[in-house]
Amino acid sequence: MPHYHTVGSIPHKRHTQFRKPDNNLYSEELFSTEGFSNDYSLLYHCHPPTAIIQTDNGYDVSPKIAKEKKLSHRCFEGFDIIPAHDFLQSRKTILVNNDCHISLASPESSMAHYFYKNADADEMIFIHEGSGILKTMYGNISFGYGDYLIIPRGTIYQIEFSGMHNRLFIVESFSPIRFPKKYLSKYGQLLEHSPFCERDIRFPENLNAIDEQGDFLIRTKKKGILYGIHYKYHPFDVIGWDGCCYPFALQIHDFEPITGRVHQPPPVHQTFEANNFVVCSFVPRLFDYHPDSIPAPYNHSNIDSDEVLYYVDGDFMSRKNVTRGMITLHPAGIPHGPHPGTVEKSIGAKETKELAVMVDAFNPLMLTEDALKIENSNYSLSWI
Repeated sequence: MPHYHTVGSIPHKRHTQFRKPDNNLYSEELFSTEGFSNDYSLLYHCHPPTAIIQTDNGYDVSPKIAKEKKLSHRCFEGFDIIPAHDFLQSRKTILVNNDCHISLASPESSMAHYFYKNADADEMIFIHEGSGILKTMYGNISFGYGDYLIIPRGTIYQIEFSGMHNRLFIVESFSPIRFPKKYLSKYGQLLEHSPFCERDIRFPENLNAIDEQGDFLIRTKKKGILYGIHYKYHPFDVIGWDGCCYPFALQIHDFEPITGRVHQPPPVHQTFEANNFVVCSFVPRLFDYHPDSIPAPYNHSNIDSDEVLYYVDGDFMSRKNVTRGMITLHPAGIPHGPHPGTVEKSIGAKETKELAVMVDAFNPLMLTEDALKIENSNYSLSWI
């Protein structure tokens, strides 16, 4: 995240004395997901962010692999994930490799009694249903239907939901989630041909330093183990911060689709990238305008990537029997394309109202036990 931002009160120079009204020092913290060699932020706490008063024993929350190797198209009914009261318990990991974990969640309540820190991975949380506020040490971000929430690993956060009915599509990335290099200038500005710009980024706001002492539980995940770490001071005691590493929101409906006279390939929909995978947004758009164009996508052999498509809303001209929250997996090695009859049917169509999120993983994805519980086993034969 290369765009500089600042909120609250900070000293004129970094790493210098910054004192409270009572003349005690604020506590400076450098926050980065890549050491001292890339983007970072400086946060100023009312108290040192290091005061641990108790550590609970950790327990294993790593996904259970059911199928490590496969060469078959798969389909999963995402809304068959059973809602759970607790946010962390509601998260069910479906597909995994060493670069990313793809999960679904349907939490029914807010995170009221603990905070969460993913020390393993950046998180991309796509809001399919529900609304609320993402509360972090950087400030708050209001969210709703269609929002991407990008949370750098190590960020302490709580989520306050507005209601019980929430559906989330989550990607955990073991490398930083960034905007595509092809859309950035060499100095980090989003270029004119990018399908979104800095104006579309929603930053944390309403920073309110909570200067409280007590027992504050931060559930922290590291190497698949969830630990309970209790701190003496409230983690949101930040009086101000500045830098280039922080959570932000981007609304999928602010993605401006790139169209052409003939069908455009999936890279025009790219929204984020990380090491060995990309995220794309398929949004409502006009179809191709060549007089002989075929709006339906052509068959393609994705030899170099496993393609995951999460269906959000709308009518998908290339697929039959699509349901909201459905996930399809088209693994590298065998071609896939539109279902029979959909190519001819698409000719003459002027636009699509489809809304979907795609993840292309360049290393094979493995299925978990939770994935098999919601699998549509007949999908691989749906092209007959």
